[in-house]
Amino acid sequence: MDIDQLHEIALKMVAPGKGILAADESTGTIAKRFKSIGLDNTEEHRRDWREMLFRTEPAMSEHISGVILFDETIRQKAKDGTPLVELIKASGSVPGIKVDSGAKDLAGSPGEKITEGLDGLRGRLEEYYRLGARFAKWRAVINIGGQGDDLVPSPYCIDTNVHALARYAALCQEANIVPIVEPEVIMDGDHDIERCYEVTEFTLKRLYQELFEQGIVLEGTILKPNMIVSGTDCPDQASREEVAELTVQCLKNTVPAAVPGIAFLSGGQSDEDATAHLNIMNAAYDLPWPLTFSYGRALQAAPLQAWNGKDVEAGQKAFNHRARMNGLAALGEWSEDMERG
Repeated sequence: MDIDQLHEIALKMVAPGKGILAADESTGTIAKRFKSIGLDNTEEHRRDWREMLFRTEPAMSEHISGVILFDETIRQKAKDGTPLVELIKASGSVPGIKVDSGAKDLAGSPGEKITEGLDGLRGRLEEYYRLGARFAKWRAVINIGGQGDDLVPSPYCIDTNVHALARYAALCQEANIVPIVEPEVIMDGDHDIERCYEVTEFTLKRLYQELFEQGIVLEGTILKPNMIVSGTDCPDQASREEVAELTVQCLKNTVPAAVPGIAFLSGGQSDEDATAHLNIMNAAYDLPWPLTFSYGRALQAAPLQAWNGKDVEAGQKAFNHRARMNGLAALGEWSEDMERG
């Protein structure tokens, strides 16, 4: 393990005014995205879509620090034969890779999930390093719901997921790959923002206890958490300022200062809400770590609709805009007027 290399890559991933493009949708997930524009889910179309994004300038060189790839994508070549990984590196971004095999039902705990993929991970990481990946992602899924004795999440669910996250992180660092640790508290449900805070705080405290116990070097990691938001079906939706305040409070209470940076997931927020929340946190608070973005849908939804399977210029224009808006938010310099102007 080269701690200096890990730390250097982690810092590059949270460089000022830049964030991470999550382009690691599985074949099934991207099929749903393509269906919204009436596009067949073929390998060629998946390649064309991602190649368009990776060739977009100035978005890639000025606002994207890293790109999370799916296994298929890290092996693909552009139409001209250039490996897609090389397009990412040419822009100055760091290639990364999703390594978990998805969230499955947690045995003995209905309504809860455990992320799988540890079997054979050491060998896969060695191969991904040779293919150019310098960071990885593993997503744990924490649902909120239930009533009485059936309340979720259970401590059992949280403990099994953070244990797996730490085991994954240890294998990544052994392979000189920076682990993004992503414990996502899902926003689906009718819970209020206080319940989201409670669950997220407990999850993050257990996560960092587990990372410590398994010997993870925090300086070579990135945290990818959810923001503290109201459940999607909650009748009382918190304001943007409240989301920012509670998110910052939760992070201050749980995340060690040694962590090089925090890159939020968007988690189903609207494009503009995800940008606005990040901006308020950076503009209004003095924090020990840089706060930036690691967005998938919140960066890709508008470009996908504009591209529509054929219009590269329109797709790249939309991606440039969303990348710039989030890059400004990572500096605390975004405003709603910029969205319209």
